[in-house]
Amino acid sequence: MTTLQGTDTTFHHADEHHAPHGWRRWLFATNHKDIGTLYLWFSMIMFLSGGTLAMFIRAELFQPGLQFVYPEVFNQFTTMHGLIMVFGAIMPAFVGFGNWMIPLQIGASDMAFARMNNFSFWLLPPAAILLIASFFAGGGATAAGWTMYPPLSTQMGIGMDLAIFAIHIMGASSIMGAINIIVTILNMRAPGMALMKMPMFSWTWLFTAYLLIAVMPVLAAAVTMLLTDRHFGTYFYNAAGGGDPLLWQHIFWFFGHPEVYIMILPAFGIISEIVPAFSRKPLFGYASMVYAAGSIAIISFIVWAHHMFATGMPVTGQLFFMYATMLVAVPTGVKVFNWIATMWRGSLTFETPMLFSIGFIWVFTIGGFTGLILSVAPIDIQVHDTYYVVAHFHYVLVAGSLFALFAGFYYWAPKWTGHMYPERRGEFHFWNSLIWVNVTFFPMHFLGLAGMPRRYADYPTQFTDFNMVSSVGAFLFGLTQLYFLFFVVLPTIRGGVPAPAKPWEGADGLEWTVPSPAPFHTFEKPPVVK
Repeated sequence: MTTLQGTDTTFHHADEHHAPHGWRRWLFATNHKDIGTLYLWFSMIMFLSGGTLAMFIRAELFQPGLQFVYPEVFNQFTTMHGLIMVFGAIMPAFVGFGNWMIPLQIGASDMAFARMNNFSFWLLPPAAILLIASFFAGGGATAAGWTMYPPLSTQMGIGMDLAIFAIHIMGASSIMGAINIIVTILNMRAPGMALMKMPMFSWTWLFTAYLLIAVMPVLAAAVTMLLTDRHFGTYFYNAAGGGDPLLWQHIFWFFGHPEVYIMILPAFGIISEIVPAFSRKPLFGYASMVYAAGSIAIISFIVWAHHMFATGMPVTGQLFFMYATMLVAVPTGVKVFNWIATMWRGSLTFETPMLFSIGFIWVFTIGGFTGLILSVAPIDIQVHDTYYVVAHFHYVLVAGSLFALFAGFYYWAPKWTGHMYPERRGEFHFWNSLIWVNVTFFPMHFLGLAGMPRRYADYPTQFTDFNMVSSVGAFLFGLTQLYFLFFVVLPTIRGGVPAPAKPWEGADGLEWTVPSPAPFHTFEKPPVVK
């Protein structure tokens, strides 16, 4: 139990300290809450952009034949949907949560490097403009898939170059954000806030930040070599000049697999905050949860070639990466077990944050099991690049990361806005999201097992029924998220029932000791934790 000792609880904040107003507040923001808000709005805009592309994809796939777009434009949509969702929606959303909550959770006055925090955000809009503008460049956007494999990526038009520059800029933003989070957590915790007393969300973000610093330069090197292959006569990935197209896959996936955990570890942290609060019990096995998160981060570096079973690697390589991949299931299983054990015989209530958390545990476990199945090399070779893989990673990233983000929004929105969200609308959002996400992605398992390849605009007639079901589910899931924006988020920001400092009875932590909404300057005197 976190308690405060010797803390001045009379708050003298924004009015006395002249919080900035108008456009200057946002353009020159150095306050972690304002920057967190900017990240969250940016990710929402990109989520809607990437979601619109998903609607075009599912509309085209509603029935066989070419309905709306040529295959090359369809592949531009699939590629840009992936890039926008990964680099523009999911990652910045978690950085927004981290900016908002980490200083509040550890009793820090702000992030360690406030101006760098501002810079790391304002790199993102130009990068997003580059990505989206690539549709209007000569030859259109890149259509090489979000993984950008050569030789396709070396043959694309100028849209590929714009994507490379956008990824460079977003990577620089991620590295700066990660440095900020590490320094903040290690150096700015309140007196008495030992590392093993830190909230799980701060712990998972600490591991995530180390992962970002380790793998973002790897991606930068990969796309730089791609750029020089395209324009400066090098042959890194060109077999005709002594290069190797598979080199790209090794480098990309050495970034790409830790990237998956970059997008799920903060989600684990959010769920680990919410489940104890609504179970009215401490988190079961706190220390094991910390070690499990660290183990996941470490193991993520030795599994990259499970994306490459179909490339003809030796059997010994297949065995190593197969068993290493299966090993990830152990610490992940520890987390799922501990969440269930936390709920066991707890005094549970089922407000929207808890609903999304339980929904997350269920659907993420499905995604985890299909990942285990794909770790078996002979099976993976059969279903590689089919819709089975699409189903797997959407269960992890949509039903996983996105559900955790929704859970976190409903949990912390009262602290951010000073208003309680409309509970009935939140529940409506949850049930529709849960139903339609399964209607959308579960049939894709069957499509993949039957042999339907991904990234194709057309398909044989036998795949029609499942594609129709999937497309209907996708449209209804998309409409549900518009409902979330217009009937939950905006009304909560504008007004509603005033939120107390601690709206959730079982919630514990320093963020619930400050008023709602959190003041512009949070902890003028560091709280003392005992």
